[in-house]
Amino acid sequence: MNQVMISFSVLVSSAELNSHSAPRHSNDYCAMYDICGQRTDGKVLNCPYASPSVKPDDLFSAKIQSLCPTITGNVCCTETQFDTLRSQVQQAVPFLVGCPACLRNFLNLFCELSCSPNQSLFINVTSVAEVGGNLTVDGIDYHITDMFGEGLYESCKEVKFGTMNTRAINFVGGGAQNFREWFAFIGQKAPPGFPGSPYAINFKSSSPELSAMAPMNLSTYSCGDTSLGCSCGDCPSSPACSSPEPLPPPHEEDSCSFRLGPLKVRCIELSMALLYILLVSSFFGWATFSRTRDITQPDGSSESLVRLLEGDGINSELKESTLGVKGKRHAHLSPVQRYMATFYKSYGSWIARNPSLVLFISVAIVLALSSGLLHFKVETRPEKLWVGPSSKAAEEKKFFDSHLSPFYRIEQLILATVPDPKTGKAPSIVTEENILLLFDIQEKVDQIRGNYSGSEVPLTDICLKPLGEDCATQSILQYFKMDVGNYDEYGGVEHAEYCFQHYTSSELCLSAFQAPVDPSAVLGGFSGSNYSEATAFVITYPVNNIVGDSSNENARAIAWEKSFIQLAKEELLSMVQSNNLTLSFSSESSIEEELKRESTADVITIAASYLVMFVYISVTLGDAPQFCTFFISSKVLLGLSGVVLVLLSVLGSVGFFSALGVKSTLIIMEVIPFLVLAVGVDNMCILVRAVKRQPRDISLEDRISSALVEVGPSITLASLSEVLAFAVGAFVPMPACRIFSMFAALAILLDFFLQITAFVALIVFDCKRAADNRIDCFPCVKVSSSSEESVEGGSEPGFLERYMKEVHAPVLGLWVVKMVVVAVFLAFALASIALSPRLETGLEQKIVLPRDSYLQDYFDSLAEYLRVGPPLYFVVKDYNYSLESRHTNQLCSISQCNSNSLLNEISRASQTPETSYIAKPAASWLDDFLVWLSPEAFGCCRKFTNGSYCPPDDQPPCCTADDDICSLDGICKDCTTCFRHSDLVRDRPSTAQFREKLPWFLNALPSADCAKGGHGAYTNSVDLKGYETGVIQASEFRTYHTPLNSQGDYVNSLRAAREFSSRISNLLKIEIFPYSVFYIFFEQYLNIWTVALTNLAIALGAIFVVCLLITSSAWSSAIIVLVLVMILADLMGVMVVLGIQLNAVSVVNLIMSIGIAVEFCVHISHAFLMSNGNREQRARKALETMGASVFSGITLTKLVGVMVLCFARSEIFVVYYFQMYLALVIIGFLHGLVFLPVILSLAGPPQIYLDTEEEEQGRDGASSSLLN
Repeated sequence: MNQVMISFSVLVSSAELNSHSAPRHSNDYCAMYDICGQRTDGKVLNCPYASPSVKPDDLFSAKIQSLCPTITGNVCCTETQFDTLRSQVQQAVPFLVGCPACLRNFLNLFCELSCSPNQSLFINVTSVAEVGGNLTVDGIDYHITDMFGEGLYESCKEVKFGTMNTRAINFVGGGAQNFREWFAFIGQKAPPGFPGSPYAINFKSSSPELSAMAPMNLSTYSCGDTSLGCSCGDCPSSPACSSPEPLPPPHEEDSCSFRLGPLKVRCIELSMALLYILLVSSFFGWATFSRTRDITQPDGSSESLVRLLEGDGINSELKESTLGVKGKRHAHLSPVQRYMATFYKSYGSWIARNPSLVLFISVAIVLALSSGLLHFKVETRPEKLWVGPSSKAAEEKKFFDSHLSPFYRIEQLILATVPDPKTGKAPSIVTEENILLLFDIQEKVDQIRGNYSGSEVPLTDICLKPLGEDCATQSILQYFKMDVGNYDEYGGVEHAEYCFQHYTSSELCLSAFQAPVDPSAVLGGFSGSNYSEATAFVITYPVNNIVGDSSNENARAIAWEKSFIQLAKEELLSMVQSNNLTLSFSSESSIEEELKRESTADVITIAASYLVMFVYISVTLGDAPQFCTFFISSKVLLGLSGVVLVLLSVLGSVGFFSALGVKSTLIIMEVIPFLVLAVGVDNMCILVRAVKRQPRDISLEDRISSALVEVGPSITLASLSEVLAFAVGAFVPMPACRIFSMFAALAILLDFFLQITAFVALIVFDCKRAADNRIDCFPCVKVSSSSEESVEGGSEPGFLERYMKEVHAPVLGLWVVKMVVVAVFLAFALASIALSPRLETGLEQKIVLPRDSYLQDYFDSLAEYLRVGPPLYFVVKDYNYSLESRHTNQLCSISQCNSNSLLNEISRASQTPETSYIAKPAASWLDDFLVWLSPEAFGCCRKFTNGSYCPPDDQPPCCTADDDICSLDGICKDCTTCFRHSDLVRDRPSTAQFREKLPWFLNALPSADCAKGGHGAYTNSVDLKGYETGVIQASEFRTYHTPLNSQGDYVNSLRAAREFSSRISNLLKIEIFPYSVFYIFFEQYLNIWTVALTNLAIALGAIFVVCLLITSSAWSSAIIVLVLVMILADLMGVMVVLGIQLNAVSVVNLIMSIGIAVEFCVHISHAFLMSNGNREQRARKALETMGASVFSGITLTKLVGVMVLCFARSEIFVVYYFQMYLALVIIGFLHGLVFLPVILSLAGPPQIYLDTEEEEQGRDGASSSLLN
């Protein structure tokens, strides 16, 4: 594109100045006439000779009327001057022709100046200069009324120039904010070589006193004029546009709120407060009333049952299966319970007799599954990890990429100044030193050569080139054509600052690829339009992006990107820092590469977590340490074997899915082993403790059998609940989280399988080792029998057992404590529910990256410095351009388009960016095409006499072969406009005309003579495949989002664009959808709450069903689910407090937390259900029996492993695995060992009644009475 600003030197050259005589101001008299010279830059200068106006011949008069209908009769310009005027105004016509009223007012301004017969009445020559021996005009006063100036500006101020998503006045008026600024811009005398007027034009609103002069006061046309009406996009004040359909209100997650004094209270918060008061009042009333009644049931068998178990030396442990044997199991146990008890009794006996066989078979099965690791692959592509294949955004992206063009790859550098330590304000970066530094950096970037298969890949081979052979690099250096040699010649910093304001109007400010460069895209850290105060340079290298890359272009680009990042780290960073600046950088492949690096970033942390948990397991599984028996009673080898089994279960899960072709993820490799270990350790501890509790005077076979009967059902219940909870996560649409849930569910299932097979077999071996007095870790070494006696002797209850029996259970049994516990836990639950709507959605990109990643600084710089948002495309499907269709007027925004058309609505939405998130009107290929076709744009759509396309005069082949500068004498002088008004139907092309001329437009290069050429700006905006049928399958209209600085902004902008498109589609009956490059990653957050609540409800329902089947107690199952709901609510409240966002990762964590939280509840609840006595007694027995196991085997094991994760280098580990899991462990522990026993003591399910006859049978021998 060449100079787009009107050369006002030519416009005013058509006027004649006075001669040597005194100026005369009267009707039919000229102030200037003819051309008397030209400047060194070729700009012509008028003669200062006063003369009467001249009567033109009929042909000349007709030519003048075609452009200046207000001028009749005599004129003050020659025919040559008029032809020059016409050729120059055609540069402005394409910008303004979409609004006929504005164009007519604009042309009248210069027609009156150039050719008005009464020119001397409002033009006064104020200074002259001698050029080539002739006097020429050097300055004039142009007297013009404010009314005309105001009318001109008001009719043009909103006219759009769609190609650049900006106002046309930015091009023809220097971005003027009122008519005085516009006139001042027009009247500036430009230095040689610069665009503008060759002499000063001083616009004045009044004429001199005692003078015959009178200001020019031609009538102006309003943009709302019905005869010359403009579109609503170009004239929002038009009466036809005054009552548009209102935009929908901005989406609000919780719009119900009110003020209570100075506080803003949400309705849900008030509701929870009132509900809390009601529930607590009701509970206190019920509890007080209940105390007056004797609700206890005498239980004569309880004491004898305790005596029955005291023989094993651990009288504080009362397990459900041991107690349950006294009841009439066949009469009162469900078929499931009866079957499980029978199965575990016989299975325990069999495994004790055949441990080697069980160990071999179970490990062999898992190893067979692990063989699938031969097909193991890791998925690291972000779009494959975080986007579901059936998502609407994914389908829209696929449509956009296949029909239009995929969004280009972005490589970016951001240089910024360092804030002053005293004031905290950063200085401007626009200095000579910094610009020259940028040239040095650019030189190094140009020298980068990527290495792809032994061949070198320079930037010029892969960069985006919309026009010509120059890369479309977005940089302040484009104001110097990317050439350091132009820096001093153009004027250095002053030229850059000049271009900040005139980037659209000055030819010298055009980029090397011949397009304007918006300063807001290459500068950062400024406010408003104060570009000179910018504190950052933003350099962007757009690189071609290929879909279905058969030519390996993307691989070549990735090779260059790796070299680019290496250069930035090794050279550019030190260069920039030595100049007291900061540098941040990124490439298109950076996130994927950093995610790969993250896979090894926390290896040490995870290994430490495993080591700590292994040490804890070894200590926990062993007996109380005694020096003389430590080497026999310790369980280091057993603990290590348990860890190995956990790893085998993970390998089996990964191998199974790998064999099915499911790719793994880095999160799976890092988190699942830790997660399965944390879950598996619980069951290991419970199994080992159950074996320890059995009487030492019975056989090993009976001890294993009794232990499995005792804890097998609760372990099965907990494990199945965990598997189901994890499996529900497979319904989350995000692939990374869905795959994670699938792998985890199978790993937990395999871990459970190995625990009740291989680990029980290992327990058998360990018991035999201890009985044979063999040293742990060295089973071939035996010790003396004295040690054996101490091992076989009775052992005292541990500290936790005594604490649970003597402190914890009695304190919770106090009535006041119960009231406080219920009130406090209920308060936390309801407060968390009230806070949950404040839970923000999203996943900060910085969190998923290593803390030391260079992208951390880059994302900070994006949020701090960028002043332009991501591109936004409104894609129209199946646009029918036939003359009979209404689609054209329903889409366009120029004259005669519908007031509620798509482009008018986009323009209207851009006026409320705070809710629409649309920053600018859309660049419209359709508007520009219709203008390009228009007869008024006589320099655009042209044809040779043979009907073929004729380019503008300033483009080849219109230039003479031996002339570098295009002239009117070129070989295209016989070209004519494509159409006359009579050839069009209501200024719209016929179907055939549209079909024929659209490819012309898309291939037309923009230039000064016709800025509306579509090549470059709209090359990929229209899908021409099959367009000959009269229907364009896909086309896009480009605009920009406002700057998006938070995850909420991204989500809300997507939601607003979707709602806007849906409304317009329904209104126009045309399929329209919005597309932006980030939509595919943020679509999940539009319904993340629905996904989360649905999956949580399914998981809770599945757990309720499992509990009901195994316990046969709907009452007990309901209490477990109630406690799980409270744990979930509290966990979500903690997420709000800690600032953890709701996303697919946290949703999976919430679902998994149900499975993990089950362990805190199910063992206590099952022990309570199988115990005897009244509710108070049974709750105490449940705590005495399982309290210590839940605390040491479940709480502490998870706590130990989780604590190590706080040292992880990846923020996602710290936030989503350390913080959330730590909160879960604490909340689960409190609910399982404090709240649940209290609720059970107050409203627990009834006991399973026992038969006295079987009780007596139970006294005869524990082993024979375990199962009837």
